[in-house]
Amino acid sequence: MSKEGFQAQRMRYMILNKLAEAGAISEKNAVTPDDADLTPPERGWLKYLAGGLISRIRKTRDGRYYLSG
Repeated sequence: MSKEGFQAQRMRYMILNKLAEAGAISEKNAVTPDDADLTPPERGWLKYLAGGLISRIRKTRDGRYYLSG
């Protein structure tokens, strides 16, 4: 795996864990990046990781995030 690929997987893992720890397991319980205590680099990755067809990270219309599936 390339260095960039490793970095992306690491960020994905960190974001998933922080959202789970914050209780963001459904749209009803979605949290802001501040609530999930995401770092600036993790926040930057959200736009790439949230909302894809196979992504577990989803974004609400009001800018909160949660885990699906």
